[in-house]
Amino acid sequence: MTQTTVTPAIVTIGLDLGDRTVHLCALNGQREVVARKKLLTTKEALQRELGALPRTLVVLEAGPQSLWISTFLRELGHEVLVVDPRRVKLISQGGRKTDRRDAETLARLAAGMPELLGVARHRTLQGQADLSVMRARDLFVRTRTKWITHARGILKAFGVRVGACSAVSFPRKAAVVIPESLRPALQPILDMLVELQRRIDAFDATLAQVVTDRHPAALLLQQVTGVGPITSAAFVLTIGDPKRFRRSRDVGSWVGLCPRKQESGDSDPQLSIAKTGDTFLRRLLVSAAHYIVGPFGPDCDLRRFGLALAERGGGNAKKRAVVATARKLAVLLHRLWVTGATYEPMRTNNTKATKAKATA
Repeated sequence: MTQTTVTPAIVTIGLDLGDRTVHLCALNGQREVVARKKLLTTKEALQRELGALPRTLVVLEAGPQSLWISTFLRELGHEVLVVDPRRVKLISQGGRKTDRRDAETLARLAAGMPELLGVARHRTLQGQADLSVMRARDLFVRTRTKWITHARGILKAFGVRVGACSAVSFPRKAAVVIPESLRPALQPILDMLVELQRRIDAFDATLAQVVTDRHPAALLLQQVTGVGPITSAAFVLTIGDPKRFRRSRDVGSWVGLCPRKQESGDSDPQLSIAKTGDTFLRRLLVSAAHYIVGPFGPDCDLRRFGLALAERGGGNAKKRAVVATARKLAVLLHRLWVTGATYEPMRTNNTKATKAKATA
């Protein structure tokens, strides 16, 4: 590997990040490679290599390490561009992919065609810490669901059923019907379910305090029936800065709820949604849409929109209606967040009714 001394002629640096090492490629103003380095993924190594350089454009892909590294590089005084790894993959696909080549590709793209890279926006470190509390809670909730399903499956094999009940009450109801022969297998699970619930309650209390202290905008979004504390907080924490979107309707595609497009010539097939963006937030929005369109959802513009789509029929009509409602819900939540307006459940239908009366 060529170990060239980094010089002030550097104008662009590409970093390919790994868990243990970082590959660096530096270009001058003529886009010639003037340095290649392999560093440890530590603040000390980055400080030693880049700390003495004048302000330089540093480009790296969004990933698990990019938040703290981009923050640290900005503290060193550099201009940092965090790019969409999907864009880079499409541009740099080839049969000889290496970390060394990836670092050079990033540097060359940033020096010559930065508009092709797409910008990935990081939330703040505090925002990431708050979101981590929510993700930890979600892990506990999914674990609780798996354990309850496991217990129900074992009991079913012995002809024992626990009636429909909430996850909170399942340990108490199951304890009554468990055969003695199954207690060694299931009693520890029931005990852990109780402990899991205690931890989930503690997470809920922490999140409520986090929202009150640092993210009061989440309370505004709870005006929409079907959007509870978890969904509203996840929406605010995941997006971070609402001004990152020029239009509220852009939120739907950002969270991956818009259909993919592969138009070519006369072919324009109907494809599934892109499923890009944050999986956790998308799952919460779809869950809220299920409630809004479901039998217990309140009468509102969103519900009428979803039901109208479902009534068109066809394969998977209900699923498509729920996804479309989730996309519309994301747009609505962003609009409420940006404007601080009071939610009007029947605004669209009331406006149509007013216009109909005016023209009658």
